[in-house]
Amino acid sequence: MVARVLMVQGASSSAGKSLLVTALCRVFARRGVRVAPFKAQNMSNNAAVCADGSEIGRAQAVQAAAAGVEPTPDMNPVLLKPEADSRSQVVVMGRVWRTLRAGEYYRAKKELWPVVTAAFDRLRAAYDLVVVEGAGSPAELNLREGDIVNMAVALYARSPVLLVGDIDRGGIFAQLLGTLWLLAPDERALVRGLVVNKFRGDPALFTRGVSILEEKGGVAVLGVVPFIRDLSIPEEDSVALDQALRELRPCADEVEVAVVRLPHIANFDDFAPLAAEERVRVRYVASPEELGRPHAVVLPGTKTTMPDLAWLWERGLAQAVLELARAGASIVGICGGYQMLGKLIRDPLGVESSTPELAGLGLLPVETAFEREKATHRVRARVLGGPGWLGQLEGLALHGYEIHMGSTGGGRAWLEISQRSGAEVRLSDGAVDGSGRVWGCYLHGLFENEALRRAWLASLGWRGPNASGRRPAHLDASLDRLADVVEASLDMRRLEAIVWGG
Repeated sequence: MVARVLMVQGASSSAGKSLLVTALCRVFARRGVRVAPFKAQNMSNNAAVCADGSEIGRAQAVQAAAAGVEPTPDMNPVLLKPEADSRSQVVVMGRVWRTLRAGEYYRAKKELWPVVTAAFDRLRAAYDLVVVEGAGSPAELNLREGDIVNMAVALYARSPVLLVGDIDRGGIFAQLLGTLWLLAPDERALVRGLVVNKFRGDPALFTRGVSILEEKGGVAVLGVVPFIRDLSIPEEDSVALDQALRELRPCADEVEVAVVRLPHIANFDDFAPLAAEERVRVRYVASPEELGRPHAVVLPGTKTTMPDLAWLWERGLAQAVLELARAGASIVGICGGYQMLGKLIRDPLGVESSTPELAGLGLLPVETAFEREKATHRVRARVLGGPGWLGQLEGLALHGYEIHMGSTGGGRAWLEISQRSGAEVRLSDGAVDGSGRVWGCYLHGLFENEALRRAWLASLGWRGPNASGRRPAHLDASLDRLADVVEASLDMRRLEAIVWGG
C-alpha cells in the first residue's frame, strides 16, 4: 500500500510549518497511524545524526521522534548548511556532497530531484502517512523554476496542502490570500485548508477574520492555533534566537550562562537543557557590551570555525572572554567552540578558509587541524575524571553526537568515546585546564546528560532542585503538549477527510 500524503506549506518563512508538522506526526501516531515526516530540502546549521551516522535537519529528527520512529536520511534528502551568505555545504542523503555557491546549487537542482523523489517514494512504501514540510513560501515567483521542496513535491505526490500563516507578525490576510492568488491554478487546487498560527488572545475575536479568509480565498480555515510558549522543542534555525533576544527580560536568576551567538552558530539546541533548569538564565550575546559578567561563557558549535573565530577577535569578544577567564568565570567550548579555545587552528587544505592558520584563545593547550572528511556519529562516552567538578564524575556514562571537521590534540582529555555509530572504539576527547573551569569537547547534546549538567552548574554556585524536584521538560511531554494544543485547535474531522478521503 502506498502511503497517503499531507503537505504543510507556509505563507512565509517561520510561519510555524516545522512545529505544525511535528504536531501532526504526534497526533496521527497517537491514533495508531504509521507516520513519517519528509522535507525535501532544508537549510539549517541545526543538524541531527541518524543511527548510521548520516546527517539530517534537526527539525526532521524531532518530527521523527514525534512520530515514534527512527530518523533516516530519506526524511531529509537534501540539507544545506550555510557557510557564508552565498555558499553552503550540501549534504545529500546524509553525507557531504559538495560545497556550492547559490548559483551553482540552483543549477544542480535538476541532478538532485531524482534523489528527492526516490527518498520520498521509499517513505511512501514503508508508512501509512507521510507528512511533508515545505520551505519558505511557495509563492516566491523568482524561485518557482527549479523548485524541489514546495509545490513541485505536492504536484509529484498529488498531495493536499495546508497553507499556514503567522498572525503574530501581522498581515495575515495578505500572507494567506496573497499566496493563494499567486499560485498557478493546478497548485491552488491542491490547497485544501488554511491554518492561522501563533494567535495571541481569544480566538473568538478572529471569527470574522476566518469568514473573510474563506470568502475571499475559497478555501476552508481548518483552525486558529494559539501562540504556544515554553515548549522545550529544538528550533529549526537561529531565527528563533532573534525572538529570544527581543523577549529577554531582567530576572534574579541564580546562575547566568552567556552563549556567544557566532555568525554561523550551529546546534544551539545544545543549551536548551540548561535554560530549562530552575534558577538558570541562558543569554545569547554578540558583543562585549551584551556579554557582561556572567558566571559562565559558552562558545557553541559553528559551521565555519575559522571565519567565526576571526569575527570573535574583530568584535572584541575574544578579548572580553579572556578577561572573564582571568577573573575566574567558567569558559566552555562545544565542537567549533572547543577548537576556538585552543592555541591554534590550521587549515592547510583550505577546507573552511583561505587562511592557513589562525590563533585561538589559548585557554586550552590544544591545536586543531582541519581534514576533508567529516565526522558524524552518535556516540557513547564516559568521563575520565579531572580537576574540580569533573573529579566527582569519574566513570559517568554519557551520550551525545559528533558533527565536525578536523581533529584536535594535546592537553588533558576528560572524556573517552567508547562507541561511534554502534561500533566499539576507544578514543580520547576534550580538554580541561588545571582549575576545571575551562573545558571543551566535541560532543553535542552533552547537557542532556543530567548528572554532568547539574554537577557543572553546581560548580558555578547553582543550588537547584535535588533529584526529587522539578526536572527540565522532557521532549516527549513537550511533544504531547504541542499535539494536544494543535489537535484541539484544528477541525480534525475535516482534516481526516482531507487526508483519507471522503
